[in-house]
Amino acid sequence: MSFQIILGSASMARRQLLKEMGYEFSLMTADIDERSIRKEKPEELVMALAEAKADAIISRLKSRGQLEESTEEKLLITADTVVVSKGMIREKPSSKEEARDFIKGYSGSQAAVVGSVLVTNLKTGKRKGGWERAEVYFHDIPDEVIDTLVEEAITLNVAGGLTLENPLILRFVEAVIGTGDAVMGLPKALTERLIQEAL
Repeated sequence: MSFQIILGSASMARRQLLKEMGYEFSLMTADIDERSIRKEKPEELVMALAEAKADAIISRLKSRGQLEESTEEKLLITADTVVVSKGMIREKPSSKEEARDFIKGYSGSQAAVVGSVLVTNLKTGKRKGGWERAEVYFHDIPDEVIDTLVEEAITLNVAGGLTLENPLILRFVEAVIGTGDAVMGLPKALTERLIQEAL
């Protein structure tokens, strides 16, 4: 690999997916106030958030003097995911009560997962981004399962409180239209294409 990758994300799922793609990478998190960025359309929101995360990380790298001339190309990958349910955009739940409401809303219904990926070439400044959408259809989810999911607290760290890799929720998924990796937060085919385009 003739380039380095920085994954600008704290997401365990994104780390796993990028590792599965065969890449080695270092990690940085953006630590931005995501709720200060608002857009009406979910596709616009996830792109704006991925850009804001990239900008924050680049600013931190500059202030540390880590963007000095390098012979090797360095790519920064940032991403964001939201869930759309009943016409409402769902980000990370702000409380256990909100997580419970979100998951209850998916029971016997469906939700769309909209995720963005942005690849920034730190050497040339070239930026390539895109988004993908997947639909998830659910069977009825019993209240006791919802309670257990909410108590696990992982629901507070993921868009819409929804983590399909959790075996508890997986058995109540009727169908996924789109790719599982898009639902998990890093669509592999899109990410690979953007990496190639940014080089």
